[in-house]
Amino acid sequence: ARPHSHNIRRDVIPSPLDAAERERETERHEDAMRIGAVKPFASALGLLFGLFYAAEGAKVNKHKPWIETTFHGIVTENDDKVLLDPPLIALDKDAPLRYAGEICGFRIHGQNVPFEAVVLDKSTGEGVIRAKEKLDCELQKEHTFTIQAYDCGEGPDGSNMKKSHKATVHIQVNDMNEYSPVFKEKSYKATVIEGKKYDSILKVEAVDADCSFQFSQICSYEIVTPDVPFSIDKDGNIKNTEKLNYSKERMYKLTVTAYDCGKNRASEDVLVKINIKPTCKPSWQGSLALFPSMHLETCEEPITSIQATIMLETNHIGKGCDRDTYSEKSLHKLCGASTGTVELLPAPSSSTNWTVGLPTDNGHDSDQVFEFNGTQAIKVPEGVVSSSLKEPFTISVWMRHGPGGREKETVLCNSDKTEMNRHHYSLYVHNCRLVLLLRQEPTESESYKPAEFHWKLDQVCDKEWHHYVLNVEFPAVTLFVDGATFEPFLVTEDYPLHASKIETQLTIGACWQGGSARLAQFFRGNLAGLMIRAGKLDNKKVIDCLYTCKEGLDVQLPEEVASSDDIESFEKVMQHISYLNSRQFPTPGIRHLRLSTTVKCFNEETCISVPDSEGYVMVLQPEEPKISLSGIDHFARGAAEFESTEGVTLFPELRIVSTITREVEVEAESEADPEGDDDPTVQETVVSEEIMHNLDTCEVTVVGEDLNGDHESLELDLAQVQQRALEMSSSNVGLVITGVNTMANYEQVLHLIRYRNWHTEALFDRKFKLVCSELNGRYISNEFKVNVIHTANPMDHANNAMVQPQFISQIQHASVDLSGHNLVNTHQASVVPSAATIVIVVCVSFLVFMIVLGVFRIRSAHQRTMRDQENGKENEMDWDDSALTITVNPMETYEDQHSSEEEGDEEEEEDSEDGEEEDDITSAESDSSEDEAGEPEDQQGSIRQQQLEWDDSTLTY
Repeated sequence: ARPHSHNIRRDVIPSPLDAAERERETERHEDAMRIGAVKPFASALGLLFGLFYAAEGAKVNKHKPWIETTFHGIVTENDDKVLLDPPLIALDKDAPLRYAGEICGFRIHGQNVPFEAVVLDKSTGEGVIRAKEKLDCELQKEHTFTIQAYDCGEGPDGSNMKKSHKATVHIQVNDMNEYSPVFKEKSYKATVIEGKKYDSILKVEAVDADCSFQFSQICSYEIVTPDVPFSIDKDGNIKNTEKLNYSKERMYKLTVTAYDCGKNRASEDVLVKINIKPTCKPSWQGSLALFPSMHLETCEEPITSIQATIMLETNHIGKGCDRDTYSEKSLHKLCGASTGTVELLPAPSSSTNWTVGLPTDNGHDSDQVFEFNGTQAIKVPEGVVSSSLKEPFTISVWMRHGPGGREKETVLCNSDKTEMNRHHYSLYVHNCRLVLLLRQEPTESESYKPAEFHWKLDQVCDKEWHHYVLNVEFPAVTLFVDGATFEPFLVTEDYPLHASKIETQLTIGACWQGGSARLAQFFRGNLAGLMIRAGKLDNKKVIDCLYTCKEGLDVQLPEEVASSDDIESFEKVMQHISYLNSRQFPTPGIRHLRLSTTVKCFNEETCISVPDSEGYVMVLQPEEPKISLSGIDHFARGAAEFESTEGVTLFPELRIVSTITREVEVEAESEADPEGDDDPTVQETVVSEEIMHNLDTCEVTVVGEDLNGDHESLELDLAQVQQRALEMSSSNVGLVITGVNTMANYEQVLHLIRYRNWHTEALFDRKFKLVCSELNGRYISNEFKVNVIHTANPMDHANNAMVQPQFISQIQHASVDLSGHNLVNTHQASVVPSAATIVIVVCVSFLVFMIVLGVFRIRSAHQRTMRDQENGKENEMDWDDSALTITVNPMETYEDQHSSEEEGDEEEEEDSEDGEEEDDITSAESDSSEDEAGEPEDQQGSIRQQQLEWDDSTLTY
């Protein structure tokens, strides 16, 4: 009984036995019961066993499965595999028990979740998440849901199953480049004007339906059509790479495609049509009627009054409108302020180079504008402006400035160069106020004096161009803004400066702090035409001239219209309104028009309302003039002329011509119809016309090394320059003539420029370059280069042996070309340098010697050949020499050869002595010497004949 009870106790303990073992024990127990052995006891024992087993089984699945709290996954669209981080693994502390320690599944919670979780290994708890259907990133980029793991319970039926906590799963759908770019428009159209290069003609745009940033972005565009003068950038902007010609092509058709960043090409290319419009043939000078057929429709309403306002928008042209683009100094002269002006922001050149590094608008059609971005400033060289301004004086500037910060922004500042930070005078902007600081120089009286003048102006911060003129006549300062007068609203006082020997520094765009050796108070905006002028500029006409536009609207009314007051007369007035531009070369571009009309009726309540009308004036690109400089571009002069007080004229025959090229229509008669009964054929012909206009600069510069002031210079009579209202500045680089004047006056002044060199031995030639321009560099001439050479002075020879030979002096007196340079003054006694004379004499002598020696050798060779031929004729016989035997006496041959060598040596010595006697040998003397030399050769020929003995025993006759 004890072993049996032990066996029964083993059955009810689940931990060491598996399910098969328990089934076998149960079968043995049932067999024992069928046999009937101890049947009552067994029944009671079986009941006890079942109760005990149930009590112990309730404690088998003690723990819940465990998983991570958050999972992040990535799945590629059109794929079902999800890559999770961390991997999907569920753990159970009941392991390694069967069922209770195994993971039977994962459950996903959420609405319409397109994923499922699958167990890969129950014992390890490893699982995966898969997509149940095809995913589309374009519909949904991310999915979020929760997941739980559950174990297998206590047995195969899964009873008493336990679940883990809910974990959050974030899955991102990765995009595939499945879509190609598609253009927003089916086609694109644009119209441009010929003869102009555009930064952007039009913009094409394509989109991509992919969801990711990489595949949805358009990385590049491409013009598929080959050999077209257009290019396209990565943003789809199309521009022309060269100026277009209406007569060559009136419309271009381009095929454009796009690529996304995955290199997918657009599904369909797009067609782009660009129409070319011709430029207007007539000139834009004069006026143009804007509304030639204007009519006001009143709908039969009773009208009592009409008021029309026409606005011409020109803010985008130049500095607010079209003006002459000469330098500010030239404009002051044209307007009548001709003296004492100093330009502080000139166009960069060889003589005014302090604005070279300053950013500009790079435009030549309109004014040159300098940009200050808050980090840049320039220092004006010392000596350009006097260190202390003597009153009265004037400061004028064009300025465009927007709303600024709280810091001061300096336009112009004169401060201590070292040691201290004292500002002697400055013009700055602060909180939309224009402030002029003017500290008085040291005086005997130490009392307060006006030092700062403040103007509060809307113009300072409206981002528009305005012209400012400050007339300073201490203690009063007057400000003109766009021709209108403004008085300061605040004037503060300060002590005069203390006496000091510290030099000052003038800066533009910031202020120099001498104590810390740095720039501060930087300006942010645009400046142009900054000038300082000694003396007041209180003439209102001069100020208006500097500010007035060259374009605008004008009305020229007939007399009969001016006296009428009905609607028809009003319409005629509107029809006579015209656009006027008085510039010879206006700035091209669009000027927008806006017409606003106010109508009053008898019945105010039912009065009609006339909507605003808009239009534009297109000022086309003017025909560009071609400025041509021509004349003598190389010549030579004697050294004495260079060393004289007058020097040598550089441009003696200079001509300045300006031409324009235009197309004209010419009627051509047909050859089949000489009488001209049919309509004539119209043909376009290109003609070149000479025009007259002004110049504002001509610059002569040295090509190569700079001028050496110790012994050379460029000179020009200043009185002649000032007489023609021009100015001149010179340096070791060259000479600059400035001022607005006619081409004829510039030509006359350039004829007067002279070059001097009073140390000609140091330099043989000089090259100069001349360039002229109009409208501050808008139109530039060709580079006219001049090459000037000089010849040395004659030397006094110490003896007659060094005197030049006769053939050299004959060349000197003739007019010849020396290295392509025309020798002008032929009356000079000697134009060849002494060193060159020696070289020429030696070379010519050697050449004559070589010629004579060559002729002598040719004649000797010719005579020798003729004698050989004559000897051959004398000894000529019809021999049958097939069996000849020649016997030679060696002793006789040696003696003859020895004697012939001695005779040959004697002949060579005689020939060399004859050749050294004279260089000038006539042909007769040469022939006689050759005859004499030929006699020994005849003797040698007879000796050779005696050396041969014939064995004629075998000859047959």
